Amino acid sequence: MITHPQAPATAVPDPDEERRRVQTARLLAYRDDGPLVALLRGKMGPGLPPVPAALVALLAVAAIGVAGLLDAGTGPIMLLPVLVMVVLVVPSAARDHLGRFDWLVPPLIRGAEFLTILVLGLAAGSPKWLLYVLIYVVGYHTYDTVYRTRQSIWPAPWVFQAGLGWEVRLLLLGVGAALGLMTWVVAVMCVYLGVLFAVESITSWVGLDKQSALAQASDDLEASPEDALEQATGEAEKA
Repeated sequence: MITHPQAPATAVPDPDEERRRVQTARLLAYRDDGPLVALLRGKMGPGLPPVPAALVALLAVAAIGVAGLLDAGTGPIMLLPVLVMVVLVVPSAARDHLGRFDWLVPPLIRGAEFLTILVLGLAAGSPKWLLYVLIYVVGYHTYDTVYRTRQSIWPAPWVFQAGLGWEVRLLLLGVGAALGLMTWVVAVMCVYLGVLFAVESITSWVGLDKQSALAQASDDLEASPEDALEQATGEAEKA
């Protein structure tokens, strides 16, 4: 009896494992970690629990702001809220973010980042409107990332590195505040991040629209004459 060779069976991915993989990737993207986290992630061991670490960091930054520990010209102490964020939140990036409440980590980190920007900026006497612009730019990037991933469209990894991540952004702001250059650092960051995120976002969405249009055109060309006639007739009846 002649037998035909059978194609090797392709492994079917486990649905639960795939869901966990996507959930981890999505939450890590929402964190918006930058070059420093990428450099240290494999060297931090098990890391800290993400939710408690981010929550404590947020409360600590708020306490520093309420206590009035920061003031223009106080020098290195202006780095205090930034160092709190880095020490507590960076080690949490090593976790898989699969806990029941780990979905809280990105908003906690973003809230702590925005609060740190406000605490530093107000203490350094930076214009409030400029601080708002920086928060808006980072917020737009976060919104764009969330919207894309929900459409199964993932931003390129280089965007998070070029965007500096929350940790490098805060370190630069802290150093600027300590040196009395907070306003200039915020202004440069607004321009740089605004151009980067806007151009990358627009380019990606325009490219996606072109791909969709080409795919639709290809489908139309492959349609049979009968299908094309039926579609044209249906559109004429609707008109």
